[in-house]
Formats: sequence, structure tokens, C-alpha cells
Amino acid sequence: MPELADIWNVLFLRDYNTRLVVICTILLGCACGLMGGFLLLRKRSLMGDTLSHATLPGVGFAFMLAVAMGGDGKSLPMLLTGAAVTGVIGCWAVLFIRNQTRIKDDAAMGIVLSVFFGAGVAVLGMIQTMPEGSAAGLESFIYGKTASMVLSDFRILVLVTICVLSCSLLLFKEFRLLCFDESFAASLGWPVKVLDVILLGLVTAVTVAGLQAVGLILIIAFLITPAAAARFWTNQLDRMLLLSVLIGGASGWFGASLSAFYPRLPAGAVIVLVAALCFLISMLLGVERGVLVRWLRQTQLQHRIGRQHLLRALYEILEANRQGGELAIVAVPFRQIRGRRTWSDRSLRDCIRRAYDDGLVEMQVKEDTIRLTEAGLAEAAHVTRNHRLWELYLIEYADVATSRVDRDADMVEHVLGEKMVARLESKLQTYRSAGTLVPASPHPIVPGD
Repeated sequence: MPELADIWNVLFLRDYNTRLVVICTILLGCACGLMGGFLLLRKRSLMGDTLSHATLPGVGFAFMLAVAMGGDGKSLPMLLTGAAVTGVIGCWAVLFIRNQTRIKDDAAMGIVLSVFFGAGVAVLGMIQTMPEGSAAGLESFIYGKTASMVLSDFRILVLVTICVLSCSLLLFKEFRLLCFDESFAASLGWPVKVLDVILLGLVTAVTVAGLQAVGLILIIAFLITPAAAARFWTNQLDRMLLLSVLIGGASGWFGASLSAFYPRLPAGAVIVLVAALCFLISMLLGVERGVLVRWLRQTQLQHRIGRQHLLRALYEILEANRQGGELAIVAVPFRQIRGRRTWSDRSLRDCIRRAYDDGLVEMQVKEDTIRLTEAGLAEAAHVTRNHRLWELYLIEYADVATSRVDRDADMVEHVLGEKMVARLESKLQTYRSAGTLVPASPHPIVPGD
């Protein structure tokens, strides 16, 4: 366990090396989160994978060129330049295949990824046979070596982060339209291909800058995971990008800090694991698309649908048994309600119990009957009225047969809002101010069994 003094030094960045590593990973996380958001919305999540693998042969060729020129083959600027060159070539290859052939994005990226990675492995094999140099140390570009980051890495990441943020702010409107409707952007005369190249160029810059920190394998996860996590929390692009930046920066901070507490843990892997934990939490608890939230919403919707079905069934039974005049509230046998729909006994009793808890029905257990309350009758009339209005609309404007309009209306009525009901009334020019007055059913209503 780390001592309190060590925790204090790491959290407040008192050590120079820790301060440098943490700040670098935060900058990389912010840049990756921002670019990953655009990639995710462009449905090009595999592009980060493609570009990272496309940099491998560039690293190898740069090493061989530097050795051939009599220099240091492991010069970081030289290696990053080589990675950037082949990354740009890989980006161009994807765009060329996509634009000049009928091959889709995913297939084009898969082709470029496999070809460039195979070339990189071959180049590294050639380096191993060179008498002048050794490939030892180049594996840091594959697996990452965060703890060895120096001031030059910090300067590169600052430059890349500033460039990414500036371009994203200046071209936010253009990137937004490019992500959501590329064809519409082209119809407006926007240079879609140029914007696409700029976006992928920024992704390439982030990928190359992150090689030293997390490696070409883990940079893939660092590009996509924060953006995917942010997507569960909001449907607004600006908020999603901001959350993605925050999640990426926080992942870099916590991951690098944990690695400082436990030196045997590789920082790159820990950073990605922290980002994956953020993704897992977001997937479960995200307020817009989280699994638990969606389950809760679906459960509430099913309960509301079941309650509306129950109330309409009770109302139609009372309506079918009406002898004239106003509707009389009488007890209805459970078996008669059961015959109105394809309910199971358990699901129907659950609906009745929830309606009873809401004060909409009364239950007579001994007689096994259900009776609407005054509030329940008003709610049942409202539900039935909306259903009938939609039935009339489908019959008049959608030419739906009377014999099947009940089923078709049943698929839509549960999501009708007050504005839609008002529009239906206006469209049908009937019952505009009728309150809870229910139109007559366009098809026969039978009392049930």
C-alpha cells in the first residue's frame, strides 16, 4: 500500500516526473476524447485502429533511414515523423478506396489496417537482422511507455491539443453537419472531402502523439472509449464532446496516478482500464441511453400501457352494457375483463393492483370483481377517447379497414400527447371542446365473456 506522503505527492504533482506524466496523459485524454466523439458519430470508430496500425511501418522506416544516415535510429522526432507520414498515407488510402470504389468504410479501414500492420511487422523483422541497429525499444510504440515521457513529449502534446481544440472550435458547425448528414452538407456546396481530410488529419496527429504514452494498440481504446461513455449521458453534440473530453482527461489523470502509486502497473494499460470503468458506469447509469435507465423507462411504459388497456377494457364493458343515458359504474367480473385481451392471469392482476394503488379501481376480493372509481372513470374515458380519435383518423385519412383499426390504433395511442390529440380533433373537426366526451366506436363493442 502506498504511504500517505506518496499519495500526497502524486495528487498534488510534487514530483517532476509524475507531474510531467500526469499532465501529458490529461492532455492526450482530452484530445482523444474530442476526436473520438467525431469519429463515433461519423461511424468510423475503426479509423483510430486503422491509423494507429498504419503508423507502425513508418516507425520502422524512420529507424532504418536514421541508421542509414548515420544518426540515432531511436530519435523520437524522427520516429514520430515517420509514424505521421505513414499515418497520413493510411488515411489517404482509406479515403481513396471509399471514394473511388463501392467498398464501404469498414471494409476499407479493415484492408488498410491489415496491410499496414503486416508491413510494419515485416519492417521490424528486417530491423532485427540489421547489424547497425536493434529494434529494442521500438516496442514502446506498440505497448506504450508512459513513465518515460520527457519534456519534448509534453511540448508535442501541448501543440497537438491546442491544434485539435482550435480546429474543432473553428469548424464545429462544419464537423457537426459532416457527422450527421454528409449528403446534405455536400448539397449546400460545402467542401465535404476537404473537411473529411482535416478531421482525419487531426485524428492522425492525436494518434501519433499518443504512441509514446499508451502505444498504438491502446490508443484505439483511448480514442473511442471516452466518446462512447459520453454518448450514454446526452443527445446534445456539444455536451457529448465536453463529457468525452472530461472523461478522457480524468482517465488519464487517474490512470497515471494509480500507476505512480503502484509502479509495477503499466500506466498505458491502467489508463485504458480506468476509461473502460467509466464506460461501464456510463453504460449502466447514463441518463439518456444507460441500460438501467432504459430498462426503467421501458418498465414504466409497459406499466402505463397495461393500465390504459385495463381502463379502456373496463370502459368498453360498461359502454357495451349501457342501457341508455349516462354510463353507470358497476362491478365487472375478473373473467369478463380477462376475455377482452390476451392477458395472462398474473399480468392482469398486476395491472389491477397498480391501478388500485393509483386509486383508479376498487377490488372486491370475494366476488373477484373490479369497479372503477370516479377518478378511474374519468381516466378511462380520456384513454378511450384518445383511442377512438386515432381510430377515426386512421379510417378517414389512412384508409385502414374498420375490422383492423382497433389493433393499428392500439400501437400508437400510448404515445399520444395533448398537442397531438388537439391536432386530431382539429383534423377531424369534431369534439373540439368536448372535454372527456368519448366518440362512438367505429367498430362493434361486445361486452365480453
